[in-house]
Amino acid sequence: MTTIINFLCAAVLAGTPFLFGTVGEIITERSGNLNLGVEGMMFMGGVAGIAGAYFYEQSTANPIGWVAAIIAVVCAFVCAALGALVYSFLTVTLRANQNVTGLSLTIFGTGFGNFFGEVLGNKAGGYVVVTSQTKEAFSVGIPGLSNIPVVGKLLFSYNFLVYLGILIAVLAAIYFSKTRSGLNLRAVGESPATADAAGINVTKMKYLATCIGGGICGIGGMYIVMVTCSGVWVHNCVNGYGWIAVALVIFATWSPRRALLGSFVFGGLSVLRYYLHLGLNMAQSQMYDVLPYIVTVIVLIVTGIRQSREHAQPASCGVNYFREER
Repeated sequence: MTTIINFLCAAVLAGTPFLFGTVGEIITERSGNLNLGVEGMMFMGGVAGIAGAYFYEQSTANPIGWVAAIIAVVCAFVCAALGALVYSFLTVTLRANQNVTGLSLTIFGTGFGNFFGEVLGNKAGGYVVVTSQTKEAFSVGIPGLSNIPVVGKLLFSYNFLVYLGILIAVLAAIYFSKTRSGLNLRAVGESPATADAAGINVTKMKYLATCIGGGICGIGGMYIVMVTCSGVWVHNCVNGYGWIAVALVIFATWSPRRALLGSFVFGGLSVLRYYLHLGLNMAQSQMYDVLPYIVTVIVLIVTGIRQSREHAQPASCGVNYFREER
């Protein structure tokens, strides 16, 4: 029982960066923008988050961990949102190819993160690391409740970013299904010409959704740096998480609610090797890395067979809108 509980907790912790990346990309794609720059935005958010916390700590004699944590979240969101803003300007205003622009953002963001991560490391005297107070702010659960046997471990022992990710996913689900603005955004993603004719500001909706979605992806990158890497900048630390998040969008069939399940399932698959020992050799153990993609392929096949319009990609996703052709 203890092993199962530990595995479930580890799955939630490992799946949280996937959750941020997946929900952020779902919001973006719901507007009709196919932004393949998730990996780059996560790098940008990761380096901006640790930089914000580090410079705050250097500016005061007695840094407060929770203040540093909030600064890290804000810096990560803003930096990644700026990357998404560049993407929006190129694809929405200048009508550049969305696939090429997204891939360019991934290349730029990866280089941006690794470059400034090394600059910070050199400035810090070898490598950049946040203080123990900041690390604690990213590791503590809910005081009191986390001490409850079994239930406390399963539900209340996580850091605040886990609950923030779940909250964002729930709010996004409510936004898309229960609010007028969310329904307008879905209309823009399905048929921007029809939405435009109905008086919806298509350009504004695309810009806002893409920048907010990109900012959320950036928080996922900051999570990797602050939680997975324990507040130390590690070269190439994102290491493909952004691409898995893009695959998870398909797994979740563009639904924030299913993104919750999908992210934690993929998180469980990513830590499965530590809890399921099959006596495999080094080459055979690579099957653990393949499992998430096998699951994604299965979901693609099932989705294709069902042909459910509700679970399909937004119709205009990846296609630039030309108002003159309306």
